[in-house]
Amino acid sequence: MSISMYQASVPVFLRALNNLHHVLKAGEAHAKSRNVEDSVMLNTRLIPDMLPLVKQVQIATDMAKNAAARLAGVDPLKFEDNETSFHELYSRIERAIDYIKGFKPEQIDGSETRAITLQMRRGEMHFEGQSYLLHFVIPNVFFHCTTAYDILRSTGTNIGKEDYLGKP
Repeated sequence: MSISMYQASVPVFLRALNNLHHVLKAGEAHAKSRNVEDSVMLNTRLIPDMLPLVKQVQIATDMAKNAAARLAGVDPLKFEDNETSFHELYSRIERAIDYIKGFKPEQIDGSETRAITLQMRRGEMHFEGQSYLLHFVIPNVFFHCTTAYDILRSTGTNIGKEDYLGKP
């Protein structure tokens, strides 16, 4: 049986981004209860050489929305990375979710062997659609969602595994 590229991507991305939105809400509530400015929370890092919370959210949303587009064979919608508040991060996540929801199964299914080339800092990366999705995008989406969750937990935000995983 072959994999449905749509089912392996769009619902996975939507759930991850919705859950990311949820844990950010908890992080914002925690910050407000402690009179911590958004800028402090959004620039919090686990350790100095890791990216801050705001960048984790930006990368997670970019990974998901860009993958849906690339698997569908269209140029990804570009977002500016200029968020400075929780409200702006929620808006970014919501725009990504709306964009991803716009893709239909017939646009993504059959993309298993679609050639995908990414221009990275260290040069080009070449993939076929299925390996791009399963071995690059999904691990990256979850890495950045998990890191955002971990940053929020490190600040004392009262969230747990159920918040991260959401409801099935």
